[in-house]
Amino acid sequence: MRLTGEHVLTIDAVLGDVVDVGETPTGRRRVIPVVGGTVAGRVAGVVLPGGADWNLERSDGSCELSARYELRLDDGSVVSVVNTAVHEASPRQPILTTPRFDVGDGGPVWLRTGVHVGLLVLRTDDRTGVRSVRVEVHRVGAVE
Repeated sequence: MRLTGEHVLTIDAVLGDVVDVGETPTGRRRVIPVVGGTVAGRVAGVVLPGGADWNLERSDGSCELSARYELRLDDGSVVSVVNTAVHEASPRQPILTTPRFDVGDGGPVWLRTGVHVGLLVLRTDDRTGVRSVRVEVHRVGAVE
């Protein structure tokens, strides 16, 4: 058996201004709002405003990413996304994430099941200064 992967969608999420909560017993907490964006691939739509990454910088320098936000697909269905990861403080390559999808009635049921891996890249538009993340989501499978 070997693992295979198939690209299923790309999420481009625009980020708002960081809210620095400060030091907590578990580390330095930051809340990074998700204010919009787009989705393309096997499904298409928009990233709804109102989500966030409740980011935690641990005492060892590693960071926990814990993002939750919603997508409205072109067919009108809404998909809730929970995306998590633990990564080094200043990653030099894409961050591997584990996105999970909660899909309501009428939405793409195939997103509810299986294993998905995201490749997350932080981006800043040099011209506007707008910060965003791109998450390339792949579905992992196994073949003989």
